[in-house]
Amino acid sequence: MKALKVGIIGFGTVGTGVYKVLQSFPNIEIKKIAVKNITKKRNIENFDTTLLTQDPYEIVNNPEIDIVIEVAGGVTPTFDILTAAIKNKKHIVTANKELLAKKGSELFQLAKENKVIILYEAAVAGGIPIIMPVKTILCANKITKIAAILNGTTNYILTKMAEKELSYETALKQAQELGYAETDPTGDVEGYDAAYKIAILSTISFNKKVDINKIYREGITKITAQDIKSAKELGYTIKLIAMGQVLENGKIDVRVHPMLVAKKHLLAKVKNATNSIMLTGYPVGDLIFTGAGAGAEPTASSVVGDLLVLASELEASDSPIPQAICNHNEIADQINIGDTYNEYYIAINASNNPGAIGVIGTICGKNNINISTIMQKGTKDDNTAEIVVITERSKEADVQNALKELLKSDCIKNIDNLLRVMN
Repeated sequence: MKALKVGIIGFGTVGTGVYKVLQSFPNIEIKKIAVKNITKKRNIENFDTTLLTQDPYEIVNNPEIDIVIEVAGGVTPTFDILTAAIKNKKHIVTANKELLAKKGSELFQLAKENKVIILYEAAVAGGIPIIMPVKTILCANKITKIAAILNGTTNYILTKMAEKELSYETALKQAQELGYAETDPTGDVEGYDAAYKIAILSTISFNKKVDINKIYREGITKITAQDIKSAKELGYTIKLIAMGQVLENGKIDVRVHPMLVAKKHLLAKVKNATNSIMLTGYPVGDLIFTGAGAGAEPTASSVVGDLLVLASELEASDSPIPQAICNHNEIADQINIGDTYNEYYIAINASNNPGAIGVIGTICGKNNINISTIMQKGTKDDNTAEIVVITERSKEADVQNALKELLKSDCIKNIDNLLRVMN
């Protein structure tokens, strides 16, 4: 294989990991690396600092460079930089889930027009191979459902809350100290990261363009130690689940939110920073992919894997990897969260007076909600009681209406939490 010349945009944790892995491949020549801070010390032995530049356009405009590796993240200015690279006929390998979720349609169309390829295995689940399997060996299947844990930070936090009985705040601090969570963890704990990933994965799995702006997103910041304890007593654990499914009417349901997952379920057994993806399709049935969803080495594995596949194909053909070309011309008809059906966990703070449970049952019944389980969690010093309700399968809009009615009742002090249930 002839030497392939590449440029790297972004040289943080992932970019450094990619650089180190590429040292094992003499047929890959790194021409330039674009960084924000050219004077920053790099923890790389015998590193050639002349490779560095603060101008990414030195890479995308360099006629010698065949492939651009983008691991900088973000949309601005990355979109403009990669647009220039594509127009200059350069293939792209990226780990940028936010960019692909928000601007992927434009980039893939431009790539098709310029006869170049965008590969992005690392964008969805770090080291777990999922994009190319869906596009190649699973292409004979009609995939109808995805249920996944796609964010290691939140899974670590929820694991420690369950195993060590920590508060959310304490578990988050621990995750930050260990490097699992950023100083500003918003992107992870509010579900943005998982939403970007499920948008990408749903688009390729269902062969329809999924709009990131229509994905219902809810993070884990409202999960309390009491929720974790109550879920455990009921036979569940709580996970941040990214879900996508094709409904019987052909509409698409894509969302990210915490769910009570039955302990017998395979996703309930996924702990700490591990990611896991369950696919359901015909004729293959159910599949599960589990592994490291983030980190320098796992993500570098996927980035370099894409690069080497592309390098091999470029040796054999001028039109490499036809399966990688985006042909999703149909826009998904995504439903609103209010039109979804789920079982629900509802934590209610009520006056410890006779009739409170009766009020809950009456209002639920008025709104077409059957109660599966109801339990009182004892009495507080202020003479209020914690009541936990598990419903049967109900419509989200009906449940939200019931909660509004409950809050108007004199005996209901607060709705402490509402979580959906997956069995």
